[in-house]
Amino acid sequence: MAIITISREFGSSGKDIGQSLAESLGYEYIDRRKILADMKAIGKQWGKLGEEFDEHYPNVWERYDWSFRGFVALTQSIILNYGLKDKVVLMGRGGNFLFKDVPYALRIRISMPKEARIARLMKEEDFTRNTACWLIKKADKEMAHAVNLIYGKHWDDEAEYDMRFDLGVKKEQEIIRMIKKALVKKEKLNTEKAQKSLRIRAIAAKVKAGIATNRNFLIPTLDVKAAEESIVLHGIIHNAKEEEQIEKEAKKLAGDIPIEIDLHYRGLLRTIRE
Repeated sequence: MAIITISREFGSSGKDIGQSLAESLGYEYIDRRKILADMKAIGKQWGKLGEEFDEHYPNVWERYDWSFRGFVALTQSIILNYGLKDKVVLMGRGGNFLFKDVPYALRIRISMPKEARIARLMKEEDFTRNTACWLIKKADKEMAHAVNLIYGKHWDDEAEYDMRFDLGVKKEQEIIRMIKKALVKKEKLNTEKAQKSLRIRAIAAKVKAGIATNRNFLIPTLDVKAAEESIVLHGIIHNAKEEEQIEKEAKKLAGDIPIEIDLHYRGLLRTIRE
């Protein structure tokens, strides 16, 4: 089986395409509601923060607050964990960036002409034209800024997708047929090696989320990357005691995956290799 990620413009019928694909393929459909529900299950405060950050673009202070960094890390960990199951349709949330270079992930971009999006919102949501225009402009701007802030990428960059579709050119059913056809090739790339690589990536995200959401670790800089057979954790910390605590927590979260911990504090660089 495979993984499908769908990035869509606000007001397009990308959501309908995702739901149709999931239903016809027997895939699990994962959208913002499902992810927010998972966050609430982890902790009420994360569900609340998830709703707050989902409703507005973070201001300059929020971007550097531990809660926003924790929210981002937790979101990415949840999404990657769904990917481990494969047979999923992942809507938005930067899935196309998270699953880049995963051989059996098919990354889709859905767009629609602005006037068509306005007409669709006016018809389906009973919005006035001015309201529909305002919402589209606001959503497009905030989505673009969020992607750039979190991933350092342009959300409409052709290089970040395997397939792009314009609903002003192709109909929904035609797009669904083309995606299903491409999916057959992707499924053949679902090998043990590819699964192992994704598992290490998901565990790296789990380590990062576990540390980033822990109030005991207010780390100014934290980066956790998946290597070929291991995980590498980089960070700036305050003292040796904190280093010991982070090392212990990281090892627990990493489980059976070897982890290299590279921590910098008080002008010194400490490297601990496992």
